[in-house]
Amino acid sequence: MPAPHAPSPATAPPACEHPATGAPHTAAAPRTPPAKPPRPAPPESALGLSWASEEDTQAFARRLAHTPALGHALITLHGDLGAGKTTLVRHLLRALGVGGRIKSPTYAVVEPYEVPWPWAVPATQSGNQSDPQGPLGIWHFDFYRLGDPREWEDAGLRDLLASPGLKLVEWPEQAPDLPTPDLAVYLHTTDGDQRLVRLLAHTECGYRCLRAAQSDIQSDAPDDAPERTRPQTKGET
Repeated sequence: MPAPHAPSPATAPPACEHPATGAPHTAAAPRTPPAKPPRPAPPESALGLSWASEEDTQAFARRLAHTPALGHALITLHGDLGAGKTTLVRHLLRALGVGGRIKSPTYAVVEPYEVPWPWAVPATQSGNQSDPQGPLGIWHFDFYRLGDPREWEDAGLRDLLASPGLKLVEWPEQAPDLPTPDLAVYLHTTDGDQRLVRLLAHTECGYRCLRAAQSDIQSDAPDDAPERTRPQTKGET
């Protein structure tokens, strides 16, 4: 009599099958964190101002000169002839400590300046003020008469604009391949001496400069020149 067949042992499902259902098992894809949304631009990256007189221009320049971010900024100045670009630059240079005659670089294309680093720096262990930054280099450019692109290269203007220090550029539209400015200043003259000013910050450095321009530093303003610079209200241009 043949021996009874032993019951077949239960076979384990293949490794690629689910142990309970027997359905093919698909390995879960590795989880990746969701992509971070792009960092939005600061809401104050644009600012409108109205200057009623040159005293307002001077007050603005003094406020701007208070921020160390200015030390390595590229600032472009836009506006028609007589809009006040050079006047603003002169007040800013004075506020940064430039003495003597301040010449317009219309014919020289660029005028260099150097002043001691104008912002406070950490004190050394001896208690004296250290100056790790060294002097502040400032270049005032005027590209109004720049007509030949070869002059741009021959004069080394590209290298100057890429160097450390503060760069102030009038008539940037005339320059080929000008880097994106940290802060752009647009000036428009209305009837009388009033000027409408538009500031656009394109970088974090420019945003810090813009914030400084908004600061109200009453102690820095002369007693006989009260602060009148104000942000434009909605609807102004």
